[in-house]
Amino acid sequence: MALLEKTGTLTVPYGPIDQDHEEFINLLNALDTVTNADFPALFQELYEHTEAHFERENQWMAQSAFPALIDHKGEHQRVLGEFKQFKSRVDKGLVAFGRSFVRDRLPQWFALHVTTMDTALAMHLNQQPPV
Repeated sequence: MALLEKTGTLTVPYGPIDQDHEEFINLLNALDTVTNADFPALFQELYEHTEAHFERENQWMAQSAFPALIDHKGEHQRVLGEFKQFKSRVDKGLVAFGRSFVRDRLPQWFALHVTTMDTALAMHLNQQPPV
């Protein structure tokens, strides 16, 4: 069973965000089944993907004067900080810590983040005039 399923509740009404989320879900699910030897490289890929996705969202929020920019950006910084703590352990060969983060923390955080913060952002972006 996958950690996260691509369901309607994990989509927002904004295609570029949904595309990033689909890749996040694919990487997260792959991490749950990958060997310990392959885990560090895939964990790094998920980290880099998440960092790039957050930067894109931060830019969209700034460009569109998103009212909740400070809170949303702060959540991005908090999650990346947590991610970095687990990444440092994985980099030291402590894969079990990374697996715990992937299984016990990221799916719940992601579902909540998508249904609250990212949905609000997507609705805001869809109300903006075309560029």
